Parts: sequence; C-alpha cells; structure tokens
Amino acid sequence: MARFVAFLCGLLFGLGLVLSGMTNPAKVLGFLDVFGLWDPSLALVMAGAISVGVFAFAWAKKRSTTLLGGAMQLPATNQINKRLIAGSLLFGAGWGLAGFCPGPGIVSLGLGYAKGAVFVLFMLLGMGFFEWLEHRKNRH
Repeated sequence: MARFVAFLCGLLFGLGLVLSGMTNPAKVLGFLDVFGLWDPSLALVMAGAISVGVFAFAWAKKRSTTLLGGAMQLPATNQINKRLIAGSLLFGAGWGLAGFCPGPGIVSLGLGYAKGAVFVLFMLLGMGFFEWLEHRKNRH
C-alpha cells in the first residue's frame, strides 16, 4: 500500500511540475532573470508550494507516525551552517545554469527530453562526487 501511495504522490507531483511549467528550462530561467525579462508566473507556483508545506510540516510536527503508520522522519536540526550555505549556493547555481532542479529534471528525463537526461546525468555525477568526498573525509 505504501508503494502505491508513493507512486500516486510522485505522479501528482510530476503532473504539477509539468502543468506549472517547471519542466521548461526557458520558463524557469525567465523566472530567475529578475533584472532582465522577468517572468513572475512561477512565483505563484512557489507560493502555493510553500503555503502547503508550511501547514503540512506544522501538522507533521504534532504527529509521531505518518498517515500510513510509518515512523515520522523530520529533520533533527534547523541550524544554518557552512555546509548548508555552500550546498544552497551550489544548488542555486546549478538551477540558474541548467533551468532545472532535481524534481523537474527527473520528470523531463521521463518525458524523454535530452536536456533532462543531461541534467540528471550531471546531477548523479555531482552526487557521486559528494559521496566520494565524504568517504574520503571520513577516512582521515
């Protein structure tokens, strides 16, 4: 049952990304170009996502189990540190250069777009490089 619900949630998320235009790198880059030909339409998408997330996390904090009975796994800390800032900067730079973030990139790959495939390939390479650095750091 949990896999079926996860599938439905992923399908709904992917459809939302397609319908909102988040899988179109030109639209995303137009949104990020605040000093040029700014396209504010994705601001409504982000505001909707944030508003749903605020209420969902507030509700989740009061629960010890998920709706399907699993353990509730929320972040253990809310501290801002150098790693979070560096990761956020890298994420933003990648988003600005490619016009994709992970969710829309994977949906674009699933839709057969070459740009999505290139993005996902480099995203996986970046994730692998991070894991390699972490492993190397922890060995010393």
